[in-house]
Amino acid sequence: MAIIGYARVSTSGQDLDAQQDALRAAGCEKVYADHGVSGALASRPEWDRCREMLRAGDILVVTKLDRLGRSLRNVLTVVDELAAEDVALRILDIAADTNTASGRMVLSVLGAVAELERELARERTIAGLDAARRRGRTGGRPRVLDAERLRDLRQLVDGGMSVTRAAELVRVSRSTAYAALRGLDD
Repeated sequence: MAIIGYARVSTSGQDLDAQQDALRAAGCEKVYADHGVSGALASRPEWDRCREMLRAGDILVVTKLDRLGRSLRNVLTVVDELAAEDVALRILDIAADTNTASGRMVLSVLGAVAELERELARERTIAGLDAARRRGRTGGRPRVLDAERLRDLRQLVDGGMSVTRAAELVRVSRSTAYAALRGLDD
């Protein structure tokens, strides 16, 4: 039986030291760590290596539930796969261990709460964007060509001028001019 740890941070600006120290203090013989890798990705370089090393009877240790994945479905899939391989999961911050029924239940409830929190944040973001649109604000880059400059560009090109020269005259890039002209033809 081996005790193996896995640590992950999502951005390159974050530090793995605290997770690695906690995993070693929990008795992990080997710690795999992904630095700057999103938990939304099913395949992560060190996670994949960690999974390859796990054998029946081993214990996988993480500091927090969200180190395994970002959605309840993903986390529960991982838990089920580990159980099928006879690998236990220990989560340090909640003292959950999938070797016990209560540990499995706690894991399911916490995963559901984490997913609910993410969904609520997503809904708030969508509602905020909708409210901004209703007020006439849109995201993204501002348009380079207003209606008057676009009309001037179109007249120059329709009059036989090259798109490159017409773009120079209305002070936009050639690619912007082509994109604007294509938009009118749609």
